Amino acid sequence: MPRQPLTIIRTGTHQEKGYLVENIAIETLPGYYLTGNLYSPSPSRPSMAGILSPHGHFYHPDGRFQEQQQKLCATLARMGAVVFAYDMVGFGDDNVCDHTIPKALKLQTYNSIRALDFLLSLPDIDTSRIAVTGASGGGTQTILLTAIDSRVKVSVPVVMVSAYFFGGCVCESGMPIHRRPTHLTNNVEIAALAAPRPLLLVSDDSDWTKNCPRLEYPYIRNIYDWYGVPQNVENVHLTGERHDFGPSKRQAVYNFLTIHLRLDTAGVLNGVLFTENNSAVLSIADLTVFNATHPRPPGAASGNDAVMNLLNW
Repeated sequence: MPRQPLTIIRTGTHQEKGYLVENIAIETLPGYYLTGNLYSPSPSRPSMAGILSPHGHFYHPDGRFQEQQQKLCATLARMGAVVFAYDMVGFGDDNVCDHTIPKALKLQTYNSIRALDFLLSLPDIDTSRIAVTGASGGGTQTILLTAIDSRVKVSVPVVMVSAYFFGGCVCESGMPIHRRPTHLTNNVEIAALAAPRPLLLVSDDSDWTKNCPRLEYPYIRNIYDWYGVPQNVENVHLTGERHDFGPSKRQAVYNFLTIHLRLDTAGVLNGVLFTENNSAVLSIADLTVFNATHPRPPGAASGNDAVMNLLNW
């Protein structure tokens, strides 16, 4: 895979209570810019965990602009982690091509690798405390990156891991990676490749994760038993909840990451619940990387054909 030096563009900074939000673009391929927001503790700390936060197929607003995404990232930053929330192909600022280009899965997975490169290049990041968490399609990106990149130390896919559902979008199973002439697999086996690293499966009973407590989780727990670390895998199943990254799901994520990334709960943990009261929801305009004041660099890739041509390797 191409691994050119990272070009980083910063176009805006927002100081919030206890954390900072920056508008960031990363040139992952020549002329292609992955866009997102970097949430970091303010003031900075001498040793910080790093977390990638890919989003799923959530609309109106797109992905990373959603309240559920902003609350998650802001709260984790207030707990001492540096969090990078970045766009899916065709979402948010990353709108130079359609989400359904034939190699969307390849591009999104490669973008996650480069996003991790970026995160690890930042000062004061503890490389032993690196996690990735996302819901729905972001959960797919979570298990794929964890499977192929050992730099990820903790994995938290939310409302995604299923034995019978691959994802349904070209960005998840379109190339395909699950069914080919030489093999047949599913997201449970891919998620199990996290072993023996800590893994939390968050599920509910209104989507394809409804069977997790009796099917997917026991299978993966057996894999962890073989490694001798059954304590490293957990399932939080939320009866009566829907397909989202809602408050109860975020509470489960905060608790798991606090344990395995050794996050700071001072000022955030109120009894047994993590408070999000000081985690602001900013406007789309605030979080947008490229605009009239900060246009894309000259020569930036634009259009499906131009982006597809960048992936011919």
